[in-house]
Amino acid sequence: MKANTRSIIIDDTTLRDGEQSAGVVFSLDEKLSIAQGLSTMGVPELEIGIPAMGEQEREEIKAIAGLNLSSDLLVWSRMRDDDLKHCLGLGVGMVDLSISASDQHIQHKLKQSRRWVLSTIERCVKTAVDAGMRVCVGAEDASRADSDFLAQMAEAAQRAGACRIRFADTVGIMEPFGVVDAIRKLRVVTDMDIEMHAHDDLGLATANTLAAAIGGATHVNTTVNGLGERAGNAALEEVVVGLKQLYGMETGIDLRDFTSLSHRVATASGDTIGSRKSLIGRDVFSHEAGIHVDGLLKNPLNYQGVDPSVVGRNHQLVLGKHSGSQGVMHAYQQMGVVINRRQAGCLLPLIRQFVSVNKRSPQSADLNQFLLSL
Repeated sequence: MKANTRSIIIDDTTLRDGEQSAGVVFSLDEKLSIAQGLSTMGVPELEIGIPAMGEQEREEIKAIAGLNLSSDLLVWSRMRDDDLKHCLGLGVGMVDLSISASDQHIQHKLKQSRRWVLSTIERCVKTAVDAGMRVCVGAEDASRADSDFLAQMAEAAQRAGACRIRFADTVGIMEPFGVVDAIRKLRVVTDMDIEMHAHDDLGLATANTLAAAIGGATHVNTTVNGLGERAGNAALEEVVVGLKQLYGMETGIDLRDFTSLSHRVATASGDTIGSRKSLIGRDVFSHEAGIHVDGLLKNPLNYQGVDPSVVGRNHQLVLGKHSGSQGVMHAYQQMGVVINRRQAGCLLPLIRQFVSVNKRSPQSADLNQFLLSL
């Protein structure tokens, strides 16, 4: 059921959190190509790096900024004065200043207090704003933070001049109902934009991102193919299609050429796309079962939950153990050969035997051989 028709801004972090995946390193050429591809599709915001990592990272950020893309660019930084200074003069107008929100992180990572966190927000955000940067305050580990303290963080950030707060489910422990509730509570205490940053440790990153949109988030983080630390982030393709198809929420992103970008990122990251990965996996629009193929040939909507053309793909009808006569007739028709239902029925045992032995669907040469054997 469609809830509304408002728009959501995608802030894609493939070039930041995506590259933080263990073992992943993008070359400059790969970064430029990915950034260009995302911008061409209409992704409105790109998070493109971490300036404090060093001079090479900063030069690559400048190179991406030099493309003069239509997308807004931002960089990520710890909320520290020494990190912040590296974010200036890069041709990027926005910074995500990240600081811990949970007591777990404040006490056991930062070795600090809640009061220190609030004072740091007020000081660093003001410094960044005074330097001409727009600021998103990244509330790291917000999913384990006390909601009242998170509200205090938002209030401090807004007073200091931030325009956005990022609710980060850093360790991927949230579920959709809890996300809706958390974002609604945050919405009550701040006029700033709210961004959701979800991780997929429980397989819920996309669901949690959609829930955040329902709860009132204005921005959401994604990565191409769901790349990201540990189990990854919310997948760009899933979030865009889910927002539009389930809730009528527009992102302005056209995914019809997404397959090429998806493979580009997979190659650059050395990450294999699972054959049944939603929307982009090799087999997710493939059909074998006889009842499904028959229904699909009569009308695609009979067995089409998502139109594959949304991501520039088509249905594929595959012959296998569970195929029926209609599928066999269609396969031969695609080869320019017309067979009747009786012949199809005679061919089915040959096809089933073939796939059982060879663990693959028969190709045109195999199908011709079967026909000759009748």
